[in-house]
Amino acid sequence: MKVLAGGCFNKIHPGHVYFLKKAKALGYLTVILTHDKNNKKPYAKKAGIRKKNLQKLGIADKIIIGHATDFWKVVKKINPDIIVLGYDQELPEQLKDRLRKTKIIRIKKFGRFSSKSS
Repeated sequence: MKVLAGGCFNKIHPGHVYFLKKAKALGYLTVILTHDKNNKKPYAKKAGIRKKNLQKLGIADKIIIGHATDFWKVVKKINPDIIVLGYDQELPEQLKDRLRKTKIIRIKKFGRFSSKSS
C-alpha cells in the first residue's frame, strides 16, 4: 500500500513520531513537507532542515517537499492508496472530490504533545 502523510514538522516531538509510525505501519510511507511559502508558523524552519530532521528519524520511506501553489500535483504523482491525517489536519477542499478511491485515516492525538508547546 502507498501511504501519504504530510505536515510542517518544524519542531519534531513524540506526537509526530507516533503519527509517523502509525502511518508507516500501513505501508510504504511518503511524507510531504509543507513548502516554505506555505509554512506560516512563527517558529518555521526551512524545508531542507525539516527534511533532514525527518530523515534522521528513519521512519518515512520517502520525504518530499510539497509544491508551492498546487498540493494536488504532488498527491497525483504519488497516487496514494491511503492518506493519513493527524488529529488536527484537514484535507484541502481541492482534494476531496479528487480522492474518492483513496482511503482517509485519521490518527488520534498522542498525549499532550503539540508543536506550539514543545
